[in-house]
Amino acid sequence: MDEKIIDRIRQIEHGFKHIIAAGDQVLTDHQEQHFNLALQYLADDSYQVRMLAAYLLGQLSPNHPEALHILETRVADDRNWRVQEMLAKAFDDYCRSTGYEESLTVIKRWLSDPNPNVKRAVTEGLRIWTSRPYFREHPLIAIALISSNKSDDSEYLRKSIGNALHDISKKHPKEVSAELASWDVTDKKTAFTYQLAQRK
Repeated sequence: MDEKIIDRIRQIEHGFKHIIAAGDQVLTDHQEQHFNLALQYLADDSYQVRMLAAYLLGQLSPNHPEALHILETRVADDRNWRVQEMLAKAFDDYCRSTGYEESLTVIKRWLSDPNPNVKRAVTEGLRIWTSRPYFREHPLIAIALISSNKSDDSEYLRKSIGNALHDISKKHPKEVSAELASWDVTDKKTAFTYQLAQRK
């Protein structure tokens, strides 16, 4: 990709649209080695260029298992929160392309990963869960999957969980209420998630 475009990407401070547009431009060049380029961008000092790398890997991941693995490992370890937001989008891109029901095995694997950023990529990326195919017809499965990490050590993850359940409660209040009623809110971590999920 033209270095001038990369330099412009490094100047972007807000939003994702320009980065996604640049990624789509890269993918139209069929002579480009997209995976290798994504790895090159992933090593950049600029978080914006690493966001571009995450986007590219998300686009490649349905047909490139190594791209999904890099998202799950290297991208998930990135300390910049904006890169983590792009990781969430990349995971949803993978699920949308593969099919949400067909992605259940990968969704469950990521939700059981020891890295909270991997788990959050699922919880945050699929919001609003029940607006997605499969989960639209199976809200109880979505609620159960999201709730599995309600007591995680990571407040960053628990905030995403509480917000995701709150989203679902707008259309499925009884189902979310039934799930919340089963929680042990004497646990401080669970109580934190509970408060976010049941707020009015």
